[in-house]
Amino acid sequence: MPTYVAFLRAINVAGHAIVKMDQLQRAFIEAGCEEAKTVIQSGNVIFRAPGNAPAGLFQRIQENLRHLMGQEVTVMFRKDSEIAKIIRLRPFDGIRHETDSKRYVTFLHSRPTVSLRLPFISEKEALEVCRVDGREAFVVSRRIPGKAMFGFPNQVLERELGVPATTRNWSTVMKIAEKMLGGAEATRSKGAKVLKKRVDACRTE
Repeated sequence: MPTYVAFLRAINVAGHAIVKMDQLQRAFIEAGCEEAKTVIQSGNVIFRAPGNAPAGLFQRIQENLRHLMGQEVTVMFRKDSEIAKIIRLRPFDGIRHETDSKRYVTFLHSRPTVSLRLPFISEKEALEVCRVDGREAFVVSRRIPGKAMFGFPNQVLERELGVPATTRNWSTVMKIAEKMLGGAEATRSKGAKVLKKRVDACRTE
């Protein structure tokens, strides 16, 4: 039974679309997900999907979220193998990464129809898009000149690539990857072992 993660866009951010994690978990369980569990407060749900064609399940999840939130919620679904691929990419290798900077993965709703010339730099937002691979973009964020805050890539990438997106810190992605290894059966698989080694390696960077 494959494992998926749902990344919800703009949940519990700056007072917008506030939802309790137990309510979010219940929305997924009532849609037919198995072993649904939330990770951190930013709208991440790991679950198992019965059957090999989850399109109908994804639709029920969207309907339940619409009912829960009272509005349409944009969700980016990723399979465990897709998260494993992100870790294996080691996307920030060779990229200048100061102590005073952040690394982000931006999950796109669909493959963009336009291309960015990389590295793409936004001086105003202090962002460096170092890689775009399929439905993911990888970004280093630094402090915005004259401000204490770091740049955040979501709106910039939505505008430049023309697709909805949601962004997670690299450490959050690694935490989700660890949890998607599952129980004893999953950790015995070759793919899970490779993923765990990659996660461990990334933590030492």
